[in-house]
Amino acid sequence: MAVPLEKREIVFVERCKGVNGLEKVVLREVRGCSAEVYLYGGQVTSWKNEHGEELLFVSSKATFKPPKAIRGGIPICFPQFSNLGPLEPHGFVRNRFWSIDDDPPPFATTSPNKAFVDLILKLSDEDFKIWPHRYEFRLRITLGPGGDLMLTSRIRNMNTDGKSFPFTFAYHTYFSVTDISEVRVEGLETIDYLDNLKNRERFTEQGDAITFESELDRIYLSTPTKIAILDHERKRTFVLRKDGLPDAVVWNPWDRKAKAMADFGDEEYKQMLCVEAACVEKPITLKPGEEWRGRLEISVVPSSYCSGQLDPRRALQSG
Repeated sequence: MAVPLEKREIVFVERCKGVNGLEKVVLREVRGCSAEVYLYGGQVTSWKNEHGEELLFVSSKATFKPPKAIRGGIPICFPQFSNLGPLEPHGFVRNRFWSIDDDPPPFATTSPNKAFVDLILKLSDEDFKIWPHRYEFRLRITLGPGGDLMLTSRIRNMNTDGKSFPFTFAYHTYFSVTDISEVRVEGLETIDYLDNLKNRERFTEQGDAITFESELDRIYLSTPTKIAILDHERKRTFVLRKDGLPDAVVWNPWDRKAKAMADFGDEEYKQMLCVEAACVEKPITLKPGEEWRGRLEISVVPSSYCSGQLDPRRALQSG
């Protein structure tokens, strides 16, 4: 006899093996939503709603083989975003093995959430050779009772030589969409951006929304704390709320670049969009002992309709 869902014992946090035997943590909530986090990269690779629908994009060609980064989910870019510096693109924490932090320092706010995991990464001797700063990176990933996904990063300067260090940062989130040509991003109207396809020349967003008909790679500057991604075909809207992350990167590789990436399917650009909460234009500088915090919360709401058109203001004004 089937046990009613409300009577089943929910395992909120489960450690198990994932692809290629890599260790992962599965977070579950009572309504049936879930998230998966690989210790390799400290990376969220799955986020599903209560219907079991996948909300994040991971390429079918993603390798899950260190030292290659996992293509999709939510890679973390630190201490360098993209190629804006001497390190490998997007820094190195996305291809390091993190540890579960069994004794994290307390958070300022206590919440009733049960489905969360605390991870920690400390600088290794190998990494010190390429980036000579000591740091402690704590990451809490939480799945809320309503299915919201929250990532909170706390980075502390642990240098004992008195040196500050600067860094740039991004949650490189890959969203799963039905058809990129039917997607619009709202909340970035009239915002200045750097166009990575034009040598980071600065422009101002002129449209009432960002739509996609060719490759797009932009860093929007000093953005609002809330951004919406409207998936017209699925009548679904992703809402991003961010704190400590003033910039937002919007990226879709389109067909030519998709074909050039070995770990990305030729046609997969149609089913994905990266909108990344980031701090890129003005690097964060931490003095010894100082801590920075950057938080991302993503949720899904049904898209509202008005005269057959998506109502863009509804998602941005609520909450």
